[in-house]
Amino acid sequence: MISQKLYETVLFDTICRASTVIPDDVQTAFEKAIELETYSNAKDGLSNTYESLNKSKICHTPACSDTGWPLFYFKIGNDCELEGGIIGLEESARSAVKKASIEGLLRKTMKHPLTGYDPGFNIGLNIPHFTYKFVPGDQIELNFVPKGGGSECFGGTRSAVIAFADGKVGIKKFIIDSFVAATRTGGICPPSVVGIGIGGTANIAANLAKEAACLRVVGERHPEEDIAAMEEELYSALNALGIGVMSIGGKTSVFAVNIEYAYTHIAGIACAMSCNCMVARRATTRIAADRSVEILNNPNWFIGR
Repeated sequence: MISQKLYETVLFDTICRASTVIPDDVQTAFEKAIELETYSNAKDGLSNTYESLNKSKICHTPACSDTGWPLFYFKIGNDCELEGGIIGLEESARSAVKKASIEGLLRKTMKHPLTGYDPGFNIGLNIPHFTYKFVPGDQIELNFVPKGGGSECFGGTRSAVIAFADGKVGIKKFIIDSFVAATRTGGICPPSVVGIGIGGTANIAANLAKEAACLRVVGERHPEEDIAAMEEELYSALNALGIGVMSIGGKTSVFAVNIEYAYTHIAGIACAMSCNCMVARRATTRIAADRSVEILNNPNWFIGR
C-alpha cells in the first residue's frame, strides 16, 4: 500500500517542479525557436525568457509570476492501493497546494468568481481541480499543471459547433480565426501550445483541448495519420501568420498544435481551442506499488487513448 505521507510528499515535490522547471520538450522548443528567429526583437524576447526560465530552475523560484490554476491529473492503476483512498489523495493535494502557496511557489490568485472573496492558499470550491484516468496496473502517476491565467482568460479558450458539411475546413477556419483573435493583445503569451478538442459534447471537447494543450509532449504527433496531418497543417498555418513572441512579430507563433477527439453526434461537431502559454508548465511523478518514486518527462496521459 502507498502511504498517505509518501504521496503527499510527492504531490508537493511535483507542484514545486512544475512551478519552477519547464519540461525538457518545452526547453527544446525554445531553443529551436531562438535558432530559427531572424527578427531581432522576437529573438531577444525568446532569448531573455529562456534565460529567465533557466534562472528560475537554479534559484527554485516560479517560472512565471502568474502561477495560475492548480490542476491535478491523476492516472491510477486499477489495482493501486492508496492509504486513505481517493478522498485521502484529494485531501493531500489540497494540503500540498496550501503549503506551496504559503512558501511562495504558487501565487494566491484563486477567488470567488462573483464576490472576489479569497479563502486563501488557492483552495476553494472545485479548486484545486481533479481529473482522473483509470488504467490497468498497481501504480499511480501524479500530474500537476499550473495553468496560467493569460492563456486561459484572454481568448485562449474558445469553442464552437461546426456543421458536418463544413468538416475539416470549418474546424481549421475556426482554429485559425480564434488564434488570431486571441493573440491581438499578446495576452495569451505566444508562442503557444495549442490544444484542440474535436467531437463529443461541448464540455468533452473543451476538456480534450485542455488536456491536449497541457499534457501532450511538444513535438509529439497523434498516432492516427489523418489527425497528425491536420496537426501539421495547422502548425504550419499558424506559424505562417507571423504573430511571433507576445504578438510582436516573428517566425514562431506556436510551439505545437495538438489534437484529441471523441466520437460525436451527427447533428454537429463540437470544437474547442485551449492555449497554453510559452512557459508551458507541467510535472509528472510515478509512485509504484513498491513505493519507489520516478520523475517522468512524459505524462503518458494519452497512451491507449
